[in-house]
Amino acid sequence: MTTELDLEARLNDSHANDINGVAHSEHPQELRLWLRLLTCTQLIEKQIRTELRVQFDTTLPRFDLLSQLQRSPDGLKMNELSRRMMVTSGNITGITDQLVTEGLVERITVEGDRRAYRVRLTTKGQTLFADMAHQHENWIVQAFGSLKDTEIATLYKLLGNVKKHALNIP
Repeated sequence: MTTELDLEARLNDSHANDINGVAHSEHPQELRLWLRLLTCTQLIEKQIRTELRVQFDTTLPRFDLLSQLQRSPDGLKMNELSRRMMVTSGNITGITDQLVTEGLVERITVEGDRRAYRVRLTTKGQTLFADMAHQHENWIVQAFGSLKDTEIATLYKLLGNVKKHALNIP
């Protein structure tokens, strides 16, 4: 009888083997595909984290917060940032405090609510984020450099189908 721990260990082995380019045929093809997607995501994310640290002395969460603010020129309330980034308000507060100190974002009071404020990019933050976003785009393009344009389009469409199906699973 296979226990949950045995299954988890087998899946972890499969994930590790996928990193090394080996897929086990005893697992369903869907599981092997999931592990391959997860491995690719982790490898690309690791590279992005490294590049952000080396080139900009920053982290992926800081980049993500700046990205959210770039999309909202009027700024966002802290609870909205937390919701969009799917992290706790405490995490957002810590990152925001650092970015305020560095002059990359500013806090603006919300009229009619003394307890709330909006966070928005400063001019310095906009300039830095534009450079980071350009580099980020280049890194992503490089990550998919082994694929032809038609393969990228096909993969995008197929993953769109998976996303649509996953959203409809009860």
